[in-house]
Amino acid sequence: EVQLVESGGGLAQAGGSLRLSCAASGFTFDDYAIGWFRQDPGKEREGVACIRSSDGNTYYADSAKGRFTISSDRTKSTVYLQMNNLKPEDTAVYFCAAGPRVSYSTGNYASWGQGTQVTVAS
Repeated sequence: EVQLVESGGGLAQAGGSLRLSCAASGFTFDDYAIGWFRQDPGKEREGVACIRSSDGNTYYADSAKGRFTISSDRTKSTVYLQMNNLKPEDTAVYFCAAGPRVSYSTGNYASWGQGTQVTVAS
């Protein structure tokens, strides 16, 4: 059974940092790309960053470039999203997902975690 479990969300002040974790199980970690997405109520889910651990290929949305870093620990089948210089507009539920390609498109990803709330106070 494919499982993706996010953790690390919480409340941060503007300018602060959080590190999200996505622990994966039930599939061959290196065969898939892991993406981080976020969603605010009433808005579409948007891609933030993604990585394919087997070759290190990554993608960042413009909103994440320069502030967020995606990385993976293949020994733990875990992907991290280090978020620095957080802004109130980063407030959302953050999801991780597994799919066959590095892509910002939600359609690429068949398996999703339950999400973790990130709230950034101004």
